[in-house]
Amino acid sequence: MTIRVLLADDQALLRATFRILIDSVPDLSVVAEAADGQEAVDLTATHRPDVVIMDIRMPNVDGVKATAAICSRPELSDTHILVLTTFENDENVARALRAGASGFLGKGVSPEVLLSSIRTVAAGDSLLSPAATRTLISRFLATPDTHDFLALPDAVRALTDREREVTAMAALGKSNAEIAEQLVLSPLTVRSHIQRAMTKVAARDRAQLVVVAYQSGLVKPRPDAIG
Repeated sequence: MTIRVLLADDQALLRATFRILIDSVPDLSVVAEAADGQEAVDLTATHRPDVVIMDIRMPNVDGVKATAAICSRPELSDTHILVLTTFENDENVARALRAGASGFLGKGVSPEVLLSSIRTVAAGDSLLSPAATRTLISRFLATPDTHDFLALPDAVRALTDREREVTAMAALGKSNAEIAEQLVLSPLTVRSHIQRAMTKVAARDRAQLVVVAYQSGLVKPRPDAIG
């Protein structure tokens, strides 16, 4: 099955480069290109791509607002947003995560990493390595927002003890394999717990589940987790 990709970036040369790369492999295909956030929203509604590669800084409507607009529409729930950014410098990363972004990439990534990341996000997994998770947590905690898009404590209380435990470990940046080893479970069982937790708190993917864990107080930041 071909993964359908929409490119949203105001730099035509970069879009062209990404298109050539993505179209060069048999399981990925670029279905549309957008030069700003509003065009990205409109084209996403038209083409229903599996993944939108979204630049943060674009004219008119930026990538954060476009991500929020796409993720707020139930009919686009199967579309996942992969944001292009630089972790260290872009203060909008936390806002994009709240808005529903599933992953983050720097524009200097290798072609292999970009292609792999698209596949990861399309499969419903978030692109959050332990290091990226720590960075995003620190950004998120430093920029509180009262206009959250995610489910909060009432939904979290619906989680079973095991689901809370697994969610908390995911929020600390642990992979399914690491969680499975620590809890003496199979990775498949861990994945099932994660998926059920996401369903209960209305999180689109693992990235949003991490945000819910911190917003709800299920997990408290530790200096060694965000330093």
